[in-house]
Amino acid sequence: MKHRKLLNKIRMRRKKRVRAVIYGTAECPRLSVFRSNRFTYAQLIDDENQKTLAAAFSGELEKKTKKSNGAEHVGKTIAEKAKTLGIKKAVFDRGAYKYHGRVKILVEAARASGLKI
Repeated sequence: MKHRKLLNKIRMRRKKRVRAVIYGTAECPRLSVFRSNRFTYAQLIDDENQKTLAAAFSGELEKKTKKSNGAEHVGKTIAEKAKTLGIKKAVFDRGAYKYHGRVKILVEAARASGLKI
């Protein structure tokens, strides 16, 4: 139990450190990523008005696929939603996660779909 609490404390400290330098506006929102054990989520957030502009998650896929394929789908979907809102660029908030695996795949898919990060 102590080990779990310590890891959570370290994770929250890392998240605060990352968020201290990242701020999203309506023209350049923050692309926030969350990973659960099963799904991957992404949101475009305007921190000035405290609003979520667009969101996507890998549970929208009809068939069950690999987690990395779900992350790629989320990246493409969030980039398409950003285009419809007229958003061309965003700042990336990786949260407490390393830029690795599903997080990296999501961002690369968003970049490939035309979102400048």
